[in-house]
Amino acid sequence: MKRTDEVWKTAQLAQTFLEGVRGAIPLASEQLEMMLRIIQRAKSQVNTVLDLGCGDGILGRTILTQYPHAKVVFLDFSEAMISAVKNKFQNSDYQVNFVLGDFAQTSWVNWVQDFGKFDVIVSGFAIHHQPDDRKQEIYQEIYNVLNPVGLFLNLEHVQSTSNFGESVFNEMFIDSLSSYHHQRGNHQSREEIAQQYYNRPDKEANILAPVELQCQWLREIGFLDVDCFMKVLELALFGGIKPQN
Repeated sequence: MKRTDEVWKTAQLAQTFLEGVRGAIPLASEQLEMMLRIIQRAKSQVNTVLDLGCGDGILGRTILTQYPHAKVVFLDFSEAMISAVKNKFQNSDYQVNFVLGDFAQTSWVNWVQDFGKFDVIVSGFAIHHQPDDRKQEIYQEIYNVLNPVGLFLNLEHVQSTSNFGESVFNEMFIDSLSSYHHQRGNHQSREEIAQQYYNRPDKEANILAPVELQCQWLREIGFLDVDCFMKVLELALFGGIKPQN
């Protein structure tokens, strides 16, 4: 099957996302705050973190604000994205590593094995680009590289259960994009921004699945305390904890 996520390897799309979309995601700061709250509740200490499909590393960078001594591995298959996250750490003393790797391939596990197993694995708006059978395999691979009592959290774009819900999400996202761009001095009309949103080059790369189904996959793999911890229409933060044994 032809891959649709390869579009994310282009520097132009990566830059468009980082400059024009990432900061416009509705309730982005609340999502990050909830992620930290769950990590703090689940883990007494965090020594090793993997940010899988990291983009500009916003999830891993946020974790470092709370756990500055943690070792964080940032993995992405886009050179443009890896360059973006590297730039965030220029002249910093954080213990960070960068892996140019594709988690669409099972071999990504080999690329991180030298770092040992992880206390926390996070992923943000990345796994939904994979077919459902590959999503399930990735969740199993994540389970395998977690330490006992390790935590997995996925901040993800999920499928609406109805066309009505999808339409409400689209309108919310367009409003958020419009507000974000106007604040930055871009005076495009809402209609122009809506046209760009509906005709964006990465739209075909989205292979969305309902959050309830993905939580069920995690339970079947063996994760405990699986839940959708936060959900606003098609934006969801969900995950679970690997058992002690």
